[in-house]
Amino acid sequence: MSSILVADDDEHVLDVIAEMLRMAGHDVTTALNGIEVEQRFRDEEIDLVITDIVMPEQEGLETINNIRQSAEHLPIIAISGGGRVGPGSYLDLARRFGANAALHKPFELDDLVSTVTDLLGTAGVQ
Repeated sequence: MSSILVADDDEHVLDVIAEMLRMAGHDVTTALNGIEVEQRFRDEEIDLVITDIVMPEQEGLETINNIRQSAEHLPIIAISGGGRVGPGSYLDLARRFGANAALHKPFELDDLVSTVTDLLGTAGVQ
């Protein structure tokens, strides 16, 4: 079982993603912003991070950048509905900051589970 950390400031979205990943057999920890992600990342063993880009306190691009400094090979999936600029711009930036994959919200949950499975398989984690 893989340990996945999911961050989104929309608690409903966070709950749906977490439940789908649990149903797919993963252990899921959640966070409402990038600061919480970094705290949990330091305190827990995490196999993959899924982070929204537009969040309060600390947004996803900074979070991805900070994680990359200490965990170069940890799989990261960026998700975004876009905010004011549109999701494409944020998701392109997320890839440049080190995200392995990016999904535009709303996405199909099957696409998320498939992306998670692919990245964990590539990272050698099952």
